[in-house]
Amino acid sequence: MKYIYDIPESFWTLFRSRNRDVYMEALLQINEEYEYNNYFLSKEVCLEILGDFYAQKKILLLAEESEDELDMLETPASRILNALLRMQWLKKVEDYQTLVTNIVIPDYAAVLLEAFEKLTGMSMEDTDLYIQNVYATLYSFRNNPRLNAAMLRSALVNTRKLNKALQDLLHNMDRFYGRLMEQTDYGALLEEHLDGYVEEIVRKKYHILKTSDNFYLYKMDIKECLDALREDDTLYDRIGEDGLETLDRIERSFDDMERRITNMDKENTRYIRATVTRMNYLLSGGTDTKGLVVQLLNRLSEDGRGEERIQEAARRMNLSFFEVLSEKSLYKKRRPRKDFVSRMEREEESEELSREDVLRLNRIQTRYTRQQIEAFIESHMEGEQMCSAGLKVETDEEFEMLILAYDYSMKHGSRYQVLSEEGMVESGGYRYPKLTFVRRKI
Repeated sequence: MKYIYDIPESFWTLFRSRNRDVYMEALLQINEEYEYNNYFLSKEVCLEILGDFYAQKKILLLAEESEDELDMLETPASRILNALLRMQWLKKVEDYQTLVTNIVIPDYAAVLLEAFEKLTGMSMEDTDLYIQNVYATLYSFRNNPRLNAAMLRSALVNTRKLNKALQDLLHNMDRFYGRLMEQTDYGALLEEHLDGYVEEIVRKKYHILKTSDNFYLYKMDIKECLDALREDDTLYDRIGEDGLETLDRIERSFDDMERRITNMDKENTRYIRATVTRMNYLLSGGTDTKGLVVQLLNRLSEDGRGEERIQEAARRMNLSFFEVLSEKSLYKKRRPRKDFVSRMEREEESEELSREDVLRLNRIQTRYTRQQIEAFIESHMEGEQMCSAGLKVETDEEFEMLILAYDYSMKHGSRYQVLSEEGMVESGGYRYPKLTFVRRKI
């Protein structure tokens, strides 16, 4: 809370300003030159920096509530600098000996400017830097008896920063998934994958952890150093109970890093799989089953009329067609495991069929002989063919004979062959397809 009480109220108006993007960009330009010139800039130099920067860019500065007509007549560089001074992101310091007005950045503004720099282009070597700092700090502490627990706390701070960098990497993966699904053509998808994910994540962050092995290069040495420190009999006198607890926290943090890197491996694999799936979907033009289902769901979710469209589709659907009735449905709800176990127990407990039951089942299956089936076909022949459309099926026996005739005609040694036609026949409460039976040519 050191700086928060020093922040003036006008400081926060930058975030509510319509020109906030321009102001943030200007602050970063001034801060870069500010650090280069040993944290000391004159007002004229600031105006020159902003004038040169915005001369190469076309910007539109909207009028602020605090500006009057005279302010609007100033150059863009002067308007930006005056606005930042009014908001107190910058301060004037008068040098009366040289009669020069200097521009400085207050401490509270410097803290947020560091955040702006990280948001615009964070250094990608942070993971490498943190692990090396932990390594160097622990070995310095081990080999220099004059160092106290403050050095261990420095190692703990860097360990936490590295953990935070890894966690941020995981938390930002949803942004890449979202951008991946927004691509609507193959070229844009490849560009997003190569210039977006591969460039920002794999080469600059993930590559550091996996390919160059920086984390695993130092991990074992750091753990060996921690074990050696624990075995040192004089360690307690140097660091006390708090120092030992700091060592434990450093070791736990390294265990957390390994878990986060494992999770990052899983996320990377998921992203690659999602990219390949999206490529296949775009290459197929959305014409495969999954693509058509996606189009259907997107259509149903448009305009908030999903329920109305589902009801309209239900009124037009005829689920009695054989083309619709299929075991290969789009979705089948899995039964719970307890149902499967109970069914297996029932099957195990069921008694074996008796000899009489077996004979009864065989009689049902062989209820009609081949001669009877052939006689049924011959009795309904008109010329050289029998059409199912002309049959009058009124009993279960006639319907069974028709089914057996179809099954018999499909066999290799049959005297007949069957030809399917489009359409269905309804007779006597029975429904069956149109079939034509003809004598097989020998």
